[in-house]
Amino acid sequence: MKIAITSQNFRTITGHAGKTRRFLVYADDGQGNAIEVDRLDLSREMAMHEFRGDEHPLQAMDVLITGGCGQGFVRRMAAWGIQVLPTSETAPQAAAQAVLEGRPLPPPEPHQH
Repeated sequence: MKIAITSQNFRTITGHAGKTRRFLVYADDGQGNAIEVDRLDLSREMAMHEFRGDEHPLQAMDVLITGGCGQGFVRRMAAWGIQVLPTSETAPQAAAQAVLEGRPLPPPEPHQH
């Protein structure tokens, strides 16, 4: 399982998934531990608000964890077979570990535009 986490600073889980260009990528190390395996630092054109192409690096993910996103983003990811999990958790490794263990993440903070 590959888990992408929105992280504009490569340290914490950040929101605004549609505008995010930086993602931490976690996977299972084979012993049930979530480990960071990659970092995506995408161009502006690859942010989901801008992207209009056919192939995107996020398409290789199974789950995407974010601090917040809109329903359009959730639908777009679902069309690619990616489950989106908004959360108020801020620690990327803890969130990825929870997903691997099948534990729920804390709900996201309310967000208004």
